[in-house]
Amino acid sequence: MAVASAAPGSIFRKQLLFCLLVLILSCDACRKISLQVPSHLQAETLVGKVNPKECFQSASLILSSDPDFRILEDGSIYTTHDLILSSARKSFYISLSDDQRQEQKEIEIVLDVRGKKVPKKRHTKDPVLKRSKRRWAPIPCSLMENSLGPFPQHVQQVQSDAAQNYTIFYSISGPGVDKEPFNLFYIDKDTGDIFCTRSIDREQYEQFPLYAYATTADGYAPEYPLPLLFKVEDDNDNAPYFENKVTIFSVPENCRTGTSVGQVTAIDHDEPDTLHTRLKYKILQQIPDHPKHFSIHPDTGVITTTTPLLDREKCDTYQLIMEVRDMGGQPFGLFNTGTITISLEDENDNSPYFTETSYFTEVEENRIDVEILRMAVHDQDLPNTPHSKAIYKILQGNENGNFKISTDPNTNEAVLCVVKPLNYEVHREVVLQIGVLNEAQFAKAANSKAPTMCTTTVTVKIKDSDEGPECQPPVKVLQSTDGLPVGKELQGYKALDPETRSSEGLRYKKIGDEDNWFEINEHTGDLRTIKVLDRESKFVKHDQYNVSVVAMDAAGRSCTGTLVVLLEDNNDHPPQIDKEVTICQHAKDYAVLEPVDADGPENGPPFEFFLDDSANKLWNLETKDGKTAILHQRQILDYNYYTVPIIIKDRHGLDAKHMLTVRVCDCTTPSDCKMNIKNVRDFKPSNVILGRWAILAMVLGSALLLCILFTCFCVTAKRTVKKCFPDVAQQNLIVSNTEGPGEEVMEANIRLPTQTSNICDTSMSGGTLGGQGVKTQQSFEMVKGGYTLDSSKGGGHQTLESVKGAGQDTGRYTYTDWHSFTQPRLGEKVYLCGQDEEHKHSEDYVRSYNYEGKGSVAGSVGCCSDRQEEEGLEFLDHLEPKFRTLAKTCVKK
Repeated sequence: MAVASAAPGSIFRKQLLFCLLVLILSCDACRKISLQVPSHLQAETLVGKVNPKECFQSASLILSSDPDFRILEDGSIYTTHDLILSSARKSFYISLSDDQRQEQKEIEIVLDVRGKKVPKKRHTKDPVLKRSKRRWAPIPCSLMENSLGPFPQHVQQVQSDAAQNYTIFYSISGPGVDKEPFNLFYIDKDTGDIFCTRSIDREQYEQFPLYAYATTADGYAPEYPLPLLFKVEDDNDNAPYFENKVTIFSVPENCRTGTSVGQVTAIDHDEPDTLHTRLKYKILQQIPDHPKHFSIHPDTGVITTTTPLLDREKCDTYQLIMEVRDMGGQPFGLFNTGTITISLEDENDNSPYFTETSYFTEVEENRIDVEILRMAVHDQDLPNTPHSKAIYKILQGNENGNFKISTDPNTNEAVLCVVKPLNYEVHREVVLQIGVLNEAQFAKAANSKAPTMCTTTVTVKIKDSDEGPECQPPVKVLQSTDGLPVGKELQGYKALDPETRSSEGLRYKKIGDEDNWFEINEHTGDLRTIKVLDRESKFVKHDQYNVSVVAMDAAGRSCTGTLVVLLEDNNDHPPQIDKEVTICQHAKDYAVLEPVDADGPENGPPFEFFLDDSANKLWNLETKDGKTAILHQRQILDYNYYTVPIIIKDRHGLDAKHMLTVRVCDCTTPSDCKMNIKNVRDFKPSNVILGRWAILAMVLGSALLLCILFTCFCVTAKRTVKKCFPDVAQQNLIVSNTEGPGEEVMEANIRLPTQTSNICDTSMSGGTLGGQGVKTQQSFEMVKGGYTLDSSKGGGHQTLESVKGAGQDTGRYTYTDWHSFTQPRLGEKVYLCGQDEEHKHSEDYVRSYNYEGKGSVAGSVGCCSDRQEEEGLEFLDHLEPKFRTLAKTCVKK
């Protein structure tokens, strides 16, 4: 479809052909319409348009049978959501209802998917209407804003090439047609001419996107919908205006030339980046207008200063009448005006000054904390700011600190007060010089000089008054020796009458004496000791003892003074140490001694340490740096308490002997030591008073111990045990002709005692060995002639051959021979093991026996060997209780 003129030919012939085509297709106008669409349709996509008036002049209800599509009143068909058409053709129906005529008709809509050919004719009797692709292109077009007409105004013409073969009807839709603003455009359905009905405001509608449609009389769409874009050309119909109605800027006074004050902005609703919105700024007027202080950049709207002479004290606010004009500032451009307010910020460029050059006042002597004068100042800077708040200083005349000056925060006045008594007899008049400055630092202006402090003089006259005694100086230092005895007199505190300059008629009274060392003479103020002065007293601080004294005249007026007694140190205290120390063997084997001397440093360290002769055997004392000593053990001592006599001397030889208790403990820190006191060597415990519950516990414990001992004695006395040896054949020995020992021998069947306690009363004699289930005649192969024994009874040297007897086969031995030889030796070894001090098992202990074979050259077999000890077998009469378990197993059942 394109812009085209009417084809040449007879108009009559064309009208006749059109009438015939309408007559032929009128029967199908309300039946079927074919539309070509792509396979993928997005939501709210215009598919095509039908003309409901072909069926009903006024259709009251238009509905779609397919929910994927919706129909507008003008017949436009839109998708309701995204669709993908898989088949080559899709159809649905549009229902039309006429309530007045009570009729209803349906229009079939056939969607032909583009790219999928369907060999089906539109009409079997009219092959001329077969659909074919035609040229259909948009033509650029623009409209002038605020056009004056005449209206309707021709905008553009659209035309389809399909009009050469079909009778085409044209229609449009979109904003300005069937959307806001309605009825702005319409199209001649026969010619395709598009008209505009009224003027357009570009600021409201910049462009109009429309769609044009070309359909045949029966609703067939030979062309796709044609998108049309009508752009509205801008007209300079909007004047620029300032963004803010009230604009306020601020700038410091005395600022430099070219200081930026602020930037103004304006808005123009015409088309951006055109001459219609190219703005220029200008200052029309400054109020006050002299001198000119400000300028503006015509393009950016930035306001700057043109002079450094802005003075807030002369004028604190300026107003600028501004103009903004479009069209690049040309005279025919549209413009607007606005007002800009510029406030000057205060700077401390004015020094304060007193309203008077000198002041006079008077005050009575001895008055304190009294206001005597107020002075006002003037400052041109902004009130109630650090630029105008005053700070006053006394420059001269207050060397004794009698006066204080401050600022009244409400009035900014100077307030002069007396804070220390004035004495008429010393000074009759005082002249003060006072200066004033601001809280803020002075800001030097370009047109001002360096600041100078404004000063004034104040003359203070002192009035005389009858006053009481004076205690001058308030603190008097008096030196005395340490240990001053009772009854010694010291010079006391002296007060004076300021009128007579003497102390006659004054009475003294002591009001402060913590340890009551002194008594005071009421008339002279002298002190007398009533206790021995002790520098090491807890009431003495830094060698000083304070006594407070009050002096009164006849009228009852008084003053108070302090007498400081400075005590000179005397070497009267020997060094002292702690009474007890702990040595933890697991941490360190020494103790650190740190003496303390109550005397001063000149009578204290370095110290000398000495050990008494009785302690030198166990202890060693080493001096460190003259202040500490280290006590070492000469050997590792038992865990116990020890008393160590130590002598300590100070630098002047004053000594003291200390009995130091040293606790040697099994611990890592002294606090972990829980050692009980027993077998204390040279330890003398302090007197301890036992309570009644402790005494009762001791009595009951003693009674219980006696009962236990008595019971043990009775049981031991009545018990008899037969002496025997274990049934070795039954308990330990098995027949073995192999190289390895028996399993029973490997186990500890013979349980040996580790320590002796009581004596077994029953003698043990050798008997016939035998046991249940054991063959006593079984012979054992033994090593021949390998063991000897020096018998304490026989006095001879015995071997296994001698026990067996001469003339017999010494290569093999019976069980009886083995028993006779080994039984006394085993008992002897058990006894020796029990006699060991540490009660440890002998290294030569009972071990597994391996048969080495007949005629073996192996030596001793562990504890079975003959060590040739001299002891006899009397030990069997004194077996301990722990051996009873073994003895019981020896008793023949």
